[in-house]
Amino acid sequence: MTTSATTTAAAAQRGTTTVSERAVRRIAERATTEALPGRTPHTTATVRGGRAEVSLGVTLPYPAPLADGVRDVQQHVLARTRELTGLEVPTARVEVVALAAPRYSHLPVSPVEEDVRSPAEEDVRRRTTARRWSRRRVPVALLTSLATLACAALAVDLVRVHTAHSPAAAWRVSATHWLSGHGPGDPAVVIAGGLTALLGVWMVVLALTPGLRRRSTVRTGADRVDTTVDRSAVESLIRDTVADVNGITTVRVRVRPRRITVRAGLAFGDRAEASTAATTAARAAVTSCRLRKNPRVRVTVTPEQVWQRPAPAPDEPSTTPAAKEVDQ
Repeated sequence: MTTSATTTAAAAQRGTTTVSERAVRRIAERATTEALPGRTPHTTATVRGGRAEVSLGVTLPYPAPLADGVRDVQQHVLARTRELTGLEVPTARVEVVALAAPRYSHLPVSPVEEDVRSPAEEDVRRRTTARRWSRRRVPVALLTSLATLACAALAVDLVRVHTAHSPAAAWRVSATHWLSGHGPGDPAVVIAGGLTALLGVWMVVLALTPGLRRRSTVRTGADRVDTTVDRSAVESLIRDTVADVNGITTVRVRVRPRRITVRAGLAFGDRAEASTAATTAARAAVTSCRLRKNPRVRVTVTPEQVWQRPAPAPDEPSTTPAAKEVDQ
């Protein structure tokens, strides 16, 4: 009994260590800066007990494979955050908010060598979530505020009536009299019921749909890591890649979950060759993003008003009528 009491007293004297969310956020920001020098990330952190969740909004260099860059940043941030905080960090969400010209030739964080795993473990490791779910903070905050105000007002009035024997509030008396004089067929009641039904349908849709339609999930090789990329970043990457094709001047890109549409304007050069090169470049850019769903890529090359058909090569035979007469 004496030994147990002494141990308990010693543990109480040592105390406990609490790592705040601000400290975890600053450590994650510092680790992101180490992985991406010169970039200022937007970082949020949540700490629950001995676990922490980190979300990053980063700007990646261009041109560079998005999936490889995100994976390197994730692994570095997870390792540094676990090392410096001592917390378990199972999740690191990375959102690519923009692409910028590189300030260095390669990422300073080298990829971590993958362990040799069984096929079953490899399949679990490469399993990627279909869609990142939105937290619906604005709708939940509005609904919670309205419900809290209504319930609080009703509760306060009921307490006043039953404890202080005060008369009911004027707004409750008026509402009761109004409801008693209007039946189901009244236009005001019908309109109010329709609005309530629409609100209910809207809440059901919000509860059953993931939201965040402008973000696409990216396949990663790290365990328990969810990665999403904004479709505007994918559009910028494809637009810049197709614009590098000779003869292409204007490029318009639209990214959807299952299809990517690219419309390019041709100022000079052969249309067939430019179309083939633009299609190859667009598909290579999409492949480098490593999206969970491989969308179909459709590229349309339209000649501009200044475009002229290329002149035939000197060694090619001419097909004009005058040339035919000379040959004869």
